[in-house]
Amino acid sequence: MSPNVQYVMDNMGNKTSMIIPFNEWNEFNLKYQKLLNKLRVMTGIKEGIREVKEAKAKGKKLQTLNDFLNESND
Repeated sequence: MSPNVQYVMDNMGNKTSMIIPFNEWNEFNLKYQKLLNKLRVMTGIKEGIREVKEAKAKGKKLQTLNDFLNESND
């Protein structure tokens, strides 16, 4: 952590909160949002792969990417 971080402690000396400069918080939050978005994308891909495997195992016909893209334009 940055040397600008300050900790708030209780009477027992346990850290209960921290204070960081606003610019550092914004940087941290931006990185967090990017990671969260990456996690959503990766989870979506993983789910899609699972669905394709499941459909193939059941012999189900899958929609092509071309069909999907054309459907989106309607």
